[in-house]
Amino acid sequence: MQLRNRTVLVAGLGVSGAAAARVLLRRGARVLLTDDAERPVAAELAAGGAAWVGSARALPEGVDLVVTSPGWRPDNPLLADAAARGVEVIGEPELAWRLRDTAGRPAPWLAVTGTNGKTTTVLMLEAILLADGRRAVAAGNVGRPLVETVTATGDDGAPAYDTLAVELSSFQLHWSSSLAPAAAAVLNVADDHTDWHGSFVAYRDAKARILERSPVAVADAGDPVASALVAAHPRPVTVTLGEPGPGQLGVRSGALVDRAFGGDPAGELLLEAGGLRVPGPHNTVDALAAAALARAAGVPAAAVGRGLAGFRGGAHRNVRVATLDGVDYVDDSKATNPHAAGASLAAYPRVVWIAGGLLKGADVDPLVAAVAPRLAGVVLLGRDRAELVRSLARHAPSVPVVEVPSGDDEGMAGRSSAGGAEEVMRRVVAAAAGLARPGDTVLLAPAAASMDVFTDYAHRGTAFADAVRGLR
Repeated sequence: MQLRNRTVLVAGLGVSGAAAARVLLRRGARVLLTDDAERPVAAELAAGGAAWVGSARALPEGVDLVVTSPGWRPDNPLLADAAARGVEVIGEPELAWRLRDTAGRPAPWLAVTGTNGKTTTVLMLEAILLADGRRAVAAGNVGRPLVETVTATGDDGAPAYDTLAVELSSFQLHWSSSLAPAAAAVLNVADDHTDWHGSFVAYRDAKARILERSPVAVADAGDPVASALVAAHPRPVTVTLGEPGPGQLGVRSGALVDRAFGGDPAGELLLEAGGLRVPGPHNTVDALAAAALARAAGVPAAAVGRGLAGFRGGAHRNVRVATLDGVDYVDDSKATNPHAAGASLAAYPRVVWIAGGLLKGADVDPLVAAVAPRLAGVVLLGRDRAELVRSLARHAPSVPVVEVPSGDDEGMAGRSSAGGAEEVMRRVVAAAAGLARPGDTVLLAPAAASMDVFTDYAHRGTAFADAVRGLR
């Protein structure tokens, strides 16, 4: 990709935008910067030769290419103006794909998308690749920006990585047009981010882009939308929690088995029963999907087993924080939509559920109806908690529900008028502890985004863990 002397506008100076600007400057591009407000990183980039153009609502003259951050919607006035003028708009992953080293043997991308489970699957995949002795890294929507990853070099000047485990969101895929991963997975597709995409169909189609140029397409056979997306692919592979059929990876007597890539028609053992250390059927599905992508890239079964056996899970993803008075306290703050919360709740038989936040238009009624028999109590916080209150009244009228006001109606992210986000979470955890009995699990699986009270899901999860430790 020729960038020298071309004018590139970087829209949005978050982590990926700043990384893209740095790489563009190194490649000799004339870089312009815009965002809703001037961030501190703009001064650093300006010192390197970039130019801040303010909060632009129209395309500056002379721009040849726009690189947008994933959070910018297609109807943003600036991006709409670029499209009207015929100026290409791409995201940071698309830029990285075009900048990867093609002179030698570029590192293959093993790519994952889905409404839920993306990060866990990619981290499992990274663990498998490292167990196989590869110079691999998780990148994209998790970990390091892709533009930094594909341009990184070792001490010998050669590319730093030989295989990439890539997480891609629907936002990133919307702004991608030529990605061709060596194998790709759509884990699941549920109602989410329709406020950004405009409709569920547009959201689904953005997810499907990951499969268009990939020779291997992986999906969960139990998810009707994802499995339909891969069904028409030339090389479909599905994963199942049951006995695998030909072309599947699945579970046989508790062990993970591959009948898609191994030479044995009866299946090749990947991991013995009990070898996976992270609980819940959703984690088993993620492990099978990671294994499928690794097997598509030629990783032997033994390395798959070693990688999965050593995996302990990511932060704020079904992490047991403590056991106090016979009650387990589990942080799954990453469960930011109903689909993810449902998968999390299914892993525990009797739950005091902590939920609420920004629902982003998602319907919580099917979730509440499905999990009602598991609920020992519910503690609600966040701006959209009233939706959960109404649904619980319909489907679980006998379950005790505690609401914890948090000042979230004023949209004061991380600065709740009730005395701070941490104080809100201390009251939430205290209420949950009061409802729990020995053998119960107090589960933070909010089914909602966090930015009404907390800065992000990690802040929410950390506040939960701190509050649990404070119970001692």
